[in-house]
Amino acid sequence: MIELGGLSWEVLAMLGAAAFAGSVIFGLTGFGAALITIPIATHVVPLPFALALFAIMDLGNAFRIGFESPRNAVRAEWMRLVPMILVGTALGVGLLVNLPRRWGMLALGAFVLAYALYSLLRPEARATIGHGWAWIAGLTGGLTSALFGAGGPPYAIYLSQRGLPKAQFRATLGFATLTSISLRVLAFLVTGILLDWGVWIAALIVLPAAWVGLSLARQVFHRISRDALLRAVSAVLLVSGASLVLRALA
Repeated sequence: MIELGGLSWEVLAMLGAAAFAGSVIFGLTGFGAALITIPIATHVVPLPFALALFAIMDLGNAFRIGFESPRNAVRAEWMRLVPMILVGTALGVGLLVNLPRRWGMLALGAFVLAYALYSLLRPEARATIGHGWAWIAGLTGGLTSALFGAGGPPYAIYLSQRGLPKAQFRATLGFATLTSISLRVLAFLVTGILLDWGVWIAALIVLPAAWVGLSLARQVFHRISRDALLRAVSAVLLVSGASLVLRALA
């Protein structure tokens, strides 16, 4: 069997397909790629390898989304989130070795699932919330990013309730996820996970597939309404919550 970097072409093809699908989701909503990539990848590669590989992809995707139309990002919203993202990430790293992750993951999944169901069943009832909720969203997102690799849902929940137009929502969420992912990549570098040369060889396959997925998502994004985008966000949150609950119960 022909291999590249210790991985067969069949495995690399599966990783590329996961990258494409995850990037389509990320390109439309600004988060959620890991819901697709990590579950698929862990069937064929170890979890640390999958986390490191798709952290590289997520970082590249976040840069493209965040800087695709940077003027669309609401810097005030992003700046409200950043301080507590930093605090949450630091706390998450500290708790990582001590927290019973199963119950924390179950609680987060249940909350995200409940919110997603509420949003899908009552889309007309969206109300604008105060910017003080950014502190909770940033803290929660930083914590869950460090603990579970799932920082996007809290940011998406907060920003979707701020009444932003779809372009501003997507760009601002892109900046928030870029912050979380950058901190995660830094942690992987410090711990040595990203020093596996096989990860970087696999990235040669994954990154082009991700860029194709982002390009497709961009075409779709310009053809859908804000309501359709928020419904897509709610659907991704639904899958995210269910995924976290199932992982916790498993």
